[in-house]
Amino acid sequence: MTARDFLVELGTEELPPKALNNLSNAFTKGITDALTKANISFGEVSSFAAPRRLAVKISALSSEQPDTAVEKRGPSCKAPQQAIDGFARSCGISASELEVLETNKGDYFVFRATEKGSDTISLLPSFIQDSINALPIPKRMRWGASRIEFVRPSKWLVILFGDEVVPAEILGVTSGRKTRGHRFHYNQEIELMAASEYEEKLLSPGYVITDFAKRRAKIEAQIIKAGSDIGGTAEIDPELLDEVTALNEWPVALTGRFEERFLDVPPEALILSMKENQKYFHAVDSEGSLMPYFITVANIESKDPQQVIAGNEKVIRPRLADAAFFFETDKKTTLESRVEKLSSVVFQNQLGTVLDKAKRISELAGYIAELLNTDVDNAKRAGYLSKGDLLSDMVFEFTDLQGLMGYHYALNDGEANEVATAINEQYLPKFAGDELPASNAGIAVALADRLDTLTGLFGIKQPPTGSKDPFALRRASLGILRIIIERELNLDLTDVVAKAVSLHKDLPAADTATKQVTDFMLERLRAWYEDKGVSIDSYLAVVAVRPTQPLDFDKRVNAVNNFKALPQAASLAAANKRVSNILAKNKTSESASVEAPLLNQAEEVALNNSVDALQSRIQPLFEAGDYTKALAELATLQTDVDAFFDAVMVMDEDIKVRNNRIAILAKLRALFLRTADISLLNS
Repeated sequence: MTARDFLVELGTEELPPKALNNLSNAFTKGITDALTKANISFGEVSSFAAPRRLAVKISALSSEQPDTAVEKRGPSCKAPQQAIDGFARSCGISASELEVLETNKGDYFVFRATEKGSDTISLLPSFIQDSINALPIPKRMRWGASRIEFVRPSKWLVILFGDEVVPAEILGVTSGRKTRGHRFHYNQEIELMAASEYEEKLLSPGYVITDFAKRRAKIEAQIIKAGSDIGGTAEIDPELLDEVTALNEWPVALTGRFEERFLDVPPEALILSMKENQKYFHAVDSEGSLMPYFITVANIESKDPQQVIAGNEKVIRPRLADAAFFFETDKKTTLESRVEKLSSVVFQNQLGTVLDKAKRISELAGYIAELLNTDVDNAKRAGYLSKGDLLSDMVFEFTDLQGLMGYHYALNDGEANEVATAINEQYLPKFAGDELPASNAGIAVALADRLDTLTGLFGIKQPPTGSKDPFALRRASLGILRIIIERELNLDLTDVVAKAVSLHKDLPAADTATKQVTDFMLERLRAWYEDKGVSIDSYLAVVAVRPTQPLDFDKRVNAVNNFKALPQAASLAAANKRVSNILAKNKTSESASVEAPLLNQAEEVALNNSVDALQSRIQPLFEAGDYTKALAELATLQTDVDAFFDAVMVMDEDIKVRNNRIAILAKLRALFLRTADISLLNS
């Protein structure tokens, strides 16, 4: 077999920039998976993605699919001749050509042959077509009079196997060896004599950097240098960098300037305007303050770059002027006066308006602040004002600024700094790994907002179902749990959830909402611990005893994880499982006490004495929430527990002796259940 380089390039109109990387990866994977499934060997794989092209190059691709041994077992040698003849015909041979396979269940006819592998060149078009059909494209389009559908109109197709064109027609385009250069610098066809020429010829004379990663690295280096040249530091958002990389084939970074008067506007608003509308990068000075510059990446190497810069400055000026106008206009109306206008904005049909929600948040935030022994008035005030900026011009234009603009408007109105900070922190954390609210009022409002939404939706019987979670209740739950655990707050979910439920009016499922929401939130901890690398049985052992204080829950999980590493853990887990089964079959009153006169074996006396001694010794550890030390102490019971089960017959014929021994085990199990049900741990 020979091996050659393979290249496929699909040329199109400009592809969606935010989807380019995913499309490229999926295109490559579809082709390589097909080759692997067909058992065709190949070498290094390279993906290429630019605004107007998706390409894959594979080195050392075998020219033939290997031959495959085929074996089909047929009927028994004792089967009727008609069945044997039918099997032979299905294999394309006569019955006399069948072989016999001897097995310990008898002899069977078998057909054996070698299926010759196909030429790779004949298989490639279908592999490419199948990969294109499977691309993750949510909405396809048609163009012209064609019925063909794709994410963008197709323009050209290159398929080369070594120096040979692979004949194919895909997306209405016939394959060839001619690609195209940069739309402006080299708007001409480029003929490729071999697959190996692809990257080099498109770079020169084509003015196209086809490799996405190389183009990204070049843009990043140019932006960093541009920031340094103006005496600052360019701040690079990775998502924006990917998007800009997907918009350019021949990137050139240029620095423009805007008027310093715009710096009076909150920097986040300016940055968001530059980033979302113009795809600009910003720079900060040594103190982290926004500088009056922007960095844009042009898809052309201009002979007069100042003209390009001037054009961009002309475009950004009205954008920033709009932001400045919105900010100044918004400041003329107090945040408090905006809150009452929220009565016209529906939060959810059955849960009332956003004003109703703000009032509930205020009450609940005050309640949480009281539980945490922090300033109740600030928490209530921040909760009431928390949604006031939703009706501001700035947030209407830039929805991502909600909360942040409330902070600026609150300060402008003379509100307390903690109140303003809490308004900004209410949406934290916004995503996994995001920062948490730091102020006391911010913590209270962030918790109250999420709890109000959770209890309201569960209360009207609209919990998440399957993948549908329109109000992001799963994310809200994780946010609450993270805040409570990582900020080390002694809050009980049952308590705060019940309070949140009580603040709603006429909830159809008010009676069950508290338990449902609490259970839903505890279930979210399962995925949270899995992400942190905690084994699932540690979580299951703790959730079995259902502690409803997240901080306490976390301490127990960590304690169980540490306990599992102890040499006594496996034996004690097995013993607890045995005890659990015994207690389940023999109902024993929790108040049943052990009667010393009925203890007639040394092993049961020793276990009873050890349990009693430990009970008083580890009680302070349980009260302090030091479950790690408590379980370490309980691990010392292993020798007595093993000895008890080796020597003592629990199910004694004497009912009194039997119940007395079961009472010892109940007392033992109760000690472990103060932390978790370790019977659920894997051995």
